[in-house]
This record gives sequence, structure tokens and C-alpha cells, in this order.
Amino acid sequence: MDDRSDAAADYDLFVIGGGINGCGIARDAAGRGLSVALAEMNDLASATSSASTKLFHGGLRYLEYFEVRLVRESLIERETLLKAMPHISWPMRFVLPFHRDMRFDNSTPTSRLLNTVMPWMKGRRPGWLIRLGLLMYDNLGGREILPGTKTIDLDRSIEGKPLKDRFSHAYEYSDAWVQDSRLVVLNARDAQARGADILTRTKVTEAERIGDHWQIKVMNQRSGSERTIRAKMLVNAGGPWVGDVIRTKVRSNSTDGVRLVRGSHIVTHKLYDHEKCYFFQGRDGRIIFAIPYEQDFTLIGTTDSEQDDPDKKPECTEEEMDYLCNFASEYFEKPVTRDDIVWTYSGVRPLYDDGAKSATAATRDYTLKIDEAGGAPLLNIFGGKITTYRRLAEHALEKIVPYFPQATSAWTAGATLPGGDFKVVETRGRIDQLETDYPFLGPKWAERMIRHYGNEAWAILGDAKSEEDLGASFGATLTEAEVLWLIEKEYAETAEDVIWRRTKLGLKLDEPQVDQIESFMRDAQIALKEKAAE
Repeated sequence: MDDRSDAAADYDLFVIGGGINGCGIARDAAGRGLSVALAEMNDLASATSSASTKLFHGGLRYLEYFEVRLVRESLIERETLLKAMPHISWPMRFVLPFHRDMRFDNSTPTSRLLNTVMPWMKGRRPGWLIRLGLLMYDNLGGREILPGTKTIDLDRSIEGKPLKDRFSHAYEYSDAWVQDSRLVVLNARDAQARGADILTRTKVTEAERIGDHWQIKVMNQRSGSERTIRAKMLVNAGGPWVGDVIRTKVRSNSTDGVRLVRGSHIVTHKLYDHEKCYFFQGRDGRIIFAIPYEQDFTLIGTTDSEQDDPDKKPECTEEEMDYLCNFASEYFEKPVTRDDIVWTYSGVRPLYDDGAKSATAATRDYTLKIDEAGGAPLLNIFGGKITTYRRLAEHALEKIVPYFPQATSAWTAGATLPGGDFKVVETRGRIDQLETDYPFLGPKWAERMIRHYGNEAWAILGDAKSEEDLGASFGATLTEAEVLWLIEKEYAETAEDVIWRRTKLGLKLDEPQVDQIESFMRDAQIALKEKAAE
């Protein structure tokens, strides 16, 4: 490798990892005038960032761990993010049924305190404590868009119809939904628009300090070709691989560790007919959500299980499927069975190893560590929640900016993502307008396009007067025009990229249709390369 320590760096900042933290940092840094490159060894959001529970939420249960700062920051961010991306995120009401059998996780500080001062409760979670938690939840974050908590009579409301008769009342509060993998892609697109180089399918094989610079060796996963890139600073946002980067790529002596916690989800056929989410509390002290999903389904999750190896593909185990079905069946009148499941997915949360006894108790807060040993600086990113990704990026830049006096000030709080330049309250109107402009779409297709692309839906559909004008139809409203947009604008290279990350249409497509998409994309990419070479 080139060892010229006095040579000019290719970039100010080189980011390892194309998940939400890496893309958020790349976007923020590029917007401050820094030269940035980001390398992702697979597709963007191909690991943790496409396998979340899809919520922008404060984390109501984290109050039991006294993580008030994390909850407050998350609650404030909910509305900041809703304003920046009203197309891929939207407000959602959460229904929390109450009954006497609700219990704490015995490892929480709140449960230990209550067991000491109220031992007769025997670990049960009292109603007054839930109301106190929701009061804090309503007021910690300074709500502007989202309505506050109210009480629901489940015997007389639509929310009570799917539930067992023993649930007579519930609390209803606000949080928000987000299309997680689209959030990552849009951050990457905005970073690129501001000057960043986004290198997908590019693996970092080695990073070495040479004086005051980093020399980073990368390999193109498609061609196998290698090259060396120089940068003044390295950001390790490797997610589940953050520890591997520290140990095997930069060979640092850092003692900081990561705790890998697998969260698994099941997706079933639609279980109820309204658009609110259920927050279920179990006899074991854990919680799960049941969430309206992709128009025709219900998402149920999540679990917390230890995962030893980041390279081992996380999968929802038989035991986890049974656990989630049985947990949901404690609430729903009609039992949820394995036969109801149409898809499962799992992700690995790379939590900072704070020594907690259980996966559930491990902190969801993020930790940022600067390593200057030996010269050029390295920033390691541990943990984080999708809700606080923008604040994590700002805090990361607070540590980065001292090395780059030319960097401008923070800017992302008021900046919309591509397609999201309209108000939250205008979302329904955008959907209706798209259907008016393109009557052949119908209501569900129009809603999907706005929920995925916002104002850019018009650019994708162009001057089409019928579905046929959009080119080949692959099923489930996916057309040639949309796939080409995803190839040309959103880094998609395979059918999996399209049907499981840019969209979730894999839930509705069969194997021959997926094969057709794969074949079309292969030919389209060859044609685009030939055109670019002319």
C-alpha cells in the first residue's frame, strides 16, 4: 500500500457501514462541507436497519430503567423526524390494554423499588404507575403534532372487538411509524446529493494509520477489484460488525465491546380492522407490539435473545415464533397460530456492552468513543435507536468537527429528506391528489406510492395515462418505471433489494414474479452501464 504520509487525503471522512447511523453521519457531515465517502459491504440497510420494529418512539418501557434522557431525546426527535419525512413516517395511536396480571421484568430498577416498598404487589405493575409513566411520556418531549393520552372503554370501542372480554379498558397514547430501510436509503441519497460518495457492495478489508491519515483498503464485492483510499478520519458505524472492525480491520486495543441482541418478528394476515397499534404486556414482564403492516398484514414483535456471531444470519427460531404467537393469543380473542404467519424476520441490535445481566436490560442508548492512539482519529459508534439516529449523527459531528475547523454548523433538524417536502397534515391530500392525477392507480396503489416516495411519486409515474404506460408489470403494483427508479436513484441492484428493502412487496409476490424482476434488473443494469460507457 501507498505509505506517503504527506500525500493529500482523498476524503476528510471515511464511514464504514451503510446502516442508519453510518448514512445519517455521512449526510450530516457532507452537509457541513466535509468530503465524505461511505462503504457498505452489502446493500444499504441490509442488516439491523431493515429489521427493526419500524417505530419512531420514545421507548415507554425505558422509563422503568430510569433512562429519562434517552426517552426525552427520543420523544423530541419523533416530531422533528415526522416533519422531515411525512411520506415514510406517520403518526400512530397505541392501545395499551390494562389488567391486574401485568408484571414487571424483575431486573428493572422500578420493579426492584416497587418490590421493596410495595411487596404485597408481588411484582404486578399497578395502574397508577402506568398512568404516571404515560403522563411523563406525554410531557417530556414537548408535543406539537401528536395528541396526548386518553382512556378507552374496550367494551364499547372498535379497539376492543379483537380482544378477549377480560380486557375492559385501555390507555391510548401517541408514537409514530417509519419505513426503516427507506429511511436509510433516503439519508444516503441526500448525502450523495450534498457531495458524498456512497460505495455499496464495497467491503473494507484493512484500515491502517499512516501518520495523520488513514489508508483504507476496500474491495468491490461485485468484481473483486481492490483499491486504497486515504482519509483524515475514520468512522466505524459497522453496526453488528463494529467490534470486528475494531479487532480485525483497524487492529485497535480498545476494550469497548458490543452486545449482540437478536430481535425477531412475525408477520401475519391482518388480525383486525383499524389502523392503531396494540402494546401488549406479558406475564413475564416483557412487552410486544401488534402493528398494522403494509395495508394487508399485522406485524408482531419483538423478542430479545443473545446472538454470538454477527456473520451468522439472524433468523426467527421456532421457539420465538411460538413465543410471539402465544403472547399475542393472551390478548386476541382469536388465537394467533403458526398457520397465520406469512413471513418472519430478525435483526441484531449492536448494543453497547454495559454489563447488564440480560439482553432485555441492556441499554438502548448510544455510546460514541474517539480513539486517537497512534495518530489519525477513529470514531467508534456503539448502540443507538432508529428514533435517535439524527441526534446520534449530530453528537458524532460534535466529536468530528474539532478536527475540521472548516466544517459549518448543525443543519439537519429542519431539513427534509427527498420526497418529504410537505406537512404531516397534508399527507392524505397528497395521496388523494396522486389518485386524481393518475386514476388508474386506485386508492391502495396511490397510498403506497406516497408512503414510499412522497412528492417524487409524480416523477416516477411521469406522463403515464394507464398502467401499461409504466412498462412491464411484475405484480403487486410493481412496474418497470418504479424498478428503474430504484436502480438509477436508490442503489438497488437485486430483486431482494427492491422487494424487501426499498419496498415490502415480497409479501405479495410469488417466486416466478421475483425471478422476472431479477432478470429484468440484470438486463437493465447492463444497458445502463453500456449507455454510460458511450
